[in-house]
Amino acid sequence: MDLYVVIVAGGSGKRMGLDTPKQFLELAGKPVLMNTIERFRAFSESIEIITVLPENQLRFWNDLQKKYSFDIPHTLVKGGQHRFNSVKHGLEFVGNSGLVAIHDGVRPLVKTDTIRRCFEAAEKYGNAIPAVSPNDSVRFIEDDTTRPVNRNLVKQIQTPQVFRVELLKKAYRQDYDPSFLDDATVVEKTGVKINLVEGNRENIKITNPEDLFIAQTLLPFVL
Repeated sequence: MDLYVVIVAGGSGKRMGLDTPKQFLELAGKPVLMNTIERFRAFSESIEIITVLPENQLRFWNDLQKKYSFDIPHTLVKGGQHRFNSVKHGLEFVGNSGLVAIHDGVRPLVKTDTIRRCFEAAEKYGNAIPAVSPNDSVRFIEDDTTRPVNRNLVKQIQTPQVFRVELLKKAYRQDYDPSFLDDATVVEKTGVKINLVEGNRENIKITNPEDLFIAQTLLPFVL
């Protein structure tokens, strides 16, 4: 079966308080995005990797690959206005059958076991979304009041989100809707049931400066 991953890396450095987009910040001696790509190559040498970046970052990424002698083959694709459009652009380079994962470029700590669980479940059920249970108490905010929520009924959603190719391509023929929070919500709107699998707690999304520090600490535990 053909395997694909579309890695979407459209972030800026605003929440980091930096000019450098977060996917290009150094983690363990190389840009975050390179670490992310390596996780999927560690999972499968035959998986086809498609990397989606904003148009104004394409040349910079090519320069970084030369600087770090990064030679893992991948198809480089220009992103769109929203994440939805970027994924849609990436899917144009995916074949018509097989399984495709959509993954955040700034989640370099995904374990190969998590990737494997997602692909195996998606092959069986059509889709698989990694999730972990929150450790902290959770409250729901409504207007000016809050109320507790049973945390056993709440999950934190991660990527890679894996789908049968034909299912995901069909879902992305829909028009963009602001309610699309991730690929699961895009597919769910077509009436498809979403299947959750166990993620790994280290699989954080690097968004803020402290996330990069945490990632430096956790990286040895996911290799």
